[in-house]
Amino acid sequence: MEKQKLSLQYLYDKSLEWAINHGPSFTFGIILLIVGLWLIRVISTRLRDRMTRQEIHSSLQPFFLSVSITTLYVLLIILVMNVIGFPLTIFTTIIGGFTVAVGLALSGTFQNFAGGILILLLKPFELDDSISAQGQDGRVTSIQIFYTVLLTADNKTVIIPNGKLFNEVIVNVTREGKRRLDFEVKVGYVVDVDQVKEVILDTVKLHKSILTNPAIRVGIISLEVDCIRFAVNVWVKPSDFLTTKMELQENIIKTLKAAGVKLLGT
Repeated sequence: MEKQKLSLQYLYDKSLEWAINHGPSFTFGIILLIVGLWLIRVISTRLRDRMTRQEIHSSLQPFFLSVSITTLYVLLIILVMNVIGFPLTIFTTIIGGFTVAVGLALSGTFQNFAGGILILLLKPFELDDSISAQGQDGRVTSIQIFYTVLLTADNKTVIIPNGKLFNEVIVNVTREGKRRLDFEVKVGYVVDVDQVKEVILDTVKLHKSILTNPAIRVGIISLEVDCIRFAVNVWVKPSDFLTTKMELQENIIKTLKAAGVKLLGT
């Protein structure tokens, strides 16, 4: 019985000693944890509202929010552990080693990830833009964090990693809202130059897809040994480019023949 009393007294003394030495730090750590969790919720709400007001791309909002909140949680846990007196040496060593290993294993993935972030932020192109990049031409149907999807004119889906895409030349043929269409017509020296020019101009003006600004240009681009080369420069909407080119060239050939103009090779 006496031994039991001594044991209880010992536990009581140790508990009282621990409470005196560590109780305040634990109490402060718990208060800090509660206040920190409340602040993180407030910051999360305000951060979400701010990203919405600044029109940050919808694909980036969940990522930025997740990274920001996770970082705040980690910092809060480290701060609370430090206040309580928990040794952080082993903890930080494990995190550092894990980070290095993951970074080496996913270096290529991180390049694509970084490229996707930059594309979504800097916007060299947007959805439905027609671009030329990495030897591919097509309409942008999807912009993901790691890759971009194009749909080519012949209905092929092309998936390009964002790391390669952002680090190479990107030609955006949609952004300016119009595109110049150029082609040439070759005729012999026996033709009436003014007549050819007039026929081409009249044919071009009749086409409904041709824009009036900038002005249409038709003229001799060069004199060859066996022919005269007329250049035709017109402006169209990017979506009408290919169709207009085929229709216009066909119409010009027909009208020149109907006007009695001898085309080269006929």
